[in-house]
Amino acid sequence: MPGVKVSVIVPLHNTGKYVDECAPSLLGQSLPADEYEVVYVDDGSTDDTPARVDKLAAVHPNVQVHTRPNSGWPGAPRNLGMRHAKGEYIQFVDHDDMLGPEALERLYEHAKRHDADVVLGKMSSTMVRPRRLFRHTVDTCTIENDELMQSMSPHKMFRRAFIEEHGLRFPEGRWILEDLAFVSAAYLKAERISVLADYPCYYWMKRDDGGNNTRHRFNPRHGFWSNCRTIVRRIKDGTPPSDDVDALQNRLLHRLYHVEILSRTREPEILREEPDEQRERFEAARKLAIDEFPAAVREGLPTVSRLRAELLERGDFDGAVTLAERIREVKPRSTVGGLRWEDGRLVADVTLDLLRRDGEPLVLVERDGKRWLDPALLAGVPGTEDGWEVRDPFRLAYAELVVKDRDREDWWYPEGDLDVRLEPFGRGRSRLVASGRLRLDPERLAGGRPLERGVHDVWAYVQLLGVDRMVRLTGDGTPGAPAAGPALTGGRLALPYWTGSGQLALDVDQRRRRLGSDTTGAAAANTARGERSLPLPYLAATATSGPARLKVTVSALTVDAELIAGDDGTTARLRLPARLRLPDGRHPVTLPQSDAPVAYAVVRDGALLRLVGPAHASGSGRRFLDAVADHRQVRRVRRRLGR
Repeated sequence: MPGVKVSVIVPLHNTGKYVDECAPSLLGQSLPADEYEVVYVDDGSTDDTPARVDKLAAVHPNVQVHTRPNSGWPGAPRNLGMRHAKGEYIQFVDHDDMLGPEALERLYEHAKRHDADVVLGKMSSTMVRPRRLFRHTVDTCTIENDELMQSMSPHKMFRRAFIEEHGLRFPEGRWILEDLAFVSAAYLKAERISVLADYPCYYWMKRDDGGNNTRHRFNPRHGFWSNCRTIVRRIKDGTPPSDDVDALQNRLLHRLYHVEILSRTREPEILREEPDEQRERFEAARKLAIDEFPAAVREGLPTVSRLRAELLERGDFDGAVTLAERIREVKPRSTVGGLRWEDGRLVADVTLDLLRRDGEPLVLVERDGKRWLDPALLAGVPGTEDGWEVRDPFRLAYAELVVKDRDREDWWYPEGDLDVRLEPFGRGRSRLVASGRLRLDPERLAGGRPLERGVHDVWAYVQLLGVDRMVRLTGDGTPGAPAAGPALTGGRLALPYWTGSGQLALDVDQRRRRLGSDTTGAAAANTARGERSLPLPYLAATATSGPARLKVTVSALTVDAELIAGDDGTTARLRLPARLRLPDGRHPVTLPQSDAPVAYAVVRDGALLRLVGPAHASGSGRRFLDAVADHRQVRRVRRRLGR
């Protein structure tokens, strides 16, 4: 295929139906079919996988299929795929994952615009928490941006010439961590790396059988520890050593130490596995930590992680178990206040902290001019009888707000940052608190675009003292009840509410919630004669730079209307056109996707006489006044009376 921009390489082994589930996302890309290819490499499947992909190749000219004897891992088939690839760039995809419809086009354009060797596309997942790496699009960076180490899977776009220049290949055979080996080598060699964070490019999916392509990731019998050692040494060979905890080498090694080493000492793993097996893992992790990781890596850990490392390298398995039991009981707490709409954004004041098992805040104790970790947390942990010093309470501490699209598994970051501070707690104690303001703009949150129709749950991620938690953003509202007044954003209704678990959620375009009597009953009961706009006190004003145009239904007639800011600056007014081709009478006015009327239009001789709220009295006297209000003689009398 001449002029191929992207080659998508997909390793296969006994994938069965997952090939068919993944294929539409690969073959339905916005990039023209003659500008990319899909390279399937079957690694000795014994089921019907070869027949499935052969069927795809027979229908799609941009699909090629290659086979090889089983190697036992994705490395060899990926390497074979690279040998057959013709694209300027290569994108790796696992057989049970999916691409966003515009992923290849957007990634390729971003790569070309910034002459990137590697492009990381925003990942969405049903299995893992969001990564702050994808909070903002990054045009160009290098490995100096150590947040890249948050994303070590191979599901990225690589310049093929860059791969060939540096001879980058995946380790073959049953080589666990083959993705880390390839990606870390690419990061170290790349001159320009880009991050595309404003569009969900890659969907890392959980299979309905409970597995995925990396379900056997940790297996000591397949060389996990020796492979990890190899990767550590490559990073050390590619970066200068330093005793500075913030030096590049130590920052890069922090990820491996935290994820691959300390995981064997913390919950849930150390509390879940059989003790004999876990002791074996613990000892292997201890040996690797002592042999390969500089002391500066351990010294750069936050307080609780540093204590885990101390127990690990001391060989205190029972102490590590006790600490894991204590940390498992730490719970996050969120407080939401002042929830409201401002300038089209859902705004609230947010505070996050950590609680001990007894519900009391996790505190720091000041003694002898130093700060010490909460004694109640350390009860029974060997070696902490005299306390555990908190050298830097802000070390790697941060918190952020995230919004999850419940239907699509996409994570988005609203405006505003949360700041971490020490707050006095009395009697020589203090606590770490993260606080700030939520600013959720439904029209810009999704990478500068409007949120899709659906329910969007608001979460927070907090990492304090080395304890990290995802927490539902909750308030004092009744579960299931509205959280704040609805708003019209971009002509669509946005309804905040508290879910059954008490979490703040925003329903966009009435996916599950409806504008009902609990809000429409608040409408104004009276308007002046001839007034063709109606204040909607239950709808937030979102049009700050002129009227917002939208479609409304008046009886069965769809008409253009305008939403304009009210005089008080906080509510909206709905304005209808002067002429309505409807019979005389009162006609319900409903917003898009809404069942309950937000107003009634009073029509006389095809003209809009006035708008009234749904709570407007409709007795015979009112109907009589409506009937005569537009009469010529009545208008003359009213003018004489100054009304």
